[in-house]
Amino acid sequence: MPDSTRREAEDRSEEGSVSLPDLGDSIDAVTFEQILEMDDEEDEREFSRSIVFGFFEQAEQTFKKMDDALKEGDLATLSSLGHFLKGSSATLGLTKVKDSCEKIQHYGQKKDEEGTIDEPDEAKCLERIKETLVAVKEEYAEVEKVLKKFYGS
Repeated sequence: MPDSTRREAEDRSEEGSVSLPDLGDSIDAVTFEQILEMDDEEDEREFSRSIVFGFFEQAEQTFKKMDDALKEGDLATLSSLGHFLKGSSATLGLTKVKDSCEKIQHYGQKKDEEGTIDEPDEAKCLERIKETLVAVKEEYAEVEKVLKKFYGS
């Protein structure tokens, strides 16, 4: 990265906001831009901010429910929660989170990660969900950090 570009990035970081190219590979810029286009004022970004921060609350609550369902070995609930969070993360363009949630949905249906092959071993499905849940929480933390920086929070 050239020095001038690095300084510009550092300046933006100090101000607490980033430009769209800085969203990284975890967020689909085209999808996220569609959300931003609904904002009345670019400076305020009130509409998109409310959607994004609402998603943060929703994701945190869903992760807690997933942890509980995992402890109970409740595949059907895990599948349903994976489906739910997959939809809201897709709306914002959070591609890695969406993909992991889709895997959880499939494992909860006793399928492979693509949802095409049956996996009758519930213990194996639960183990895969456990592993994927760790990954999705990391992916979520990454996009949460980037989006909070984007909104200057």
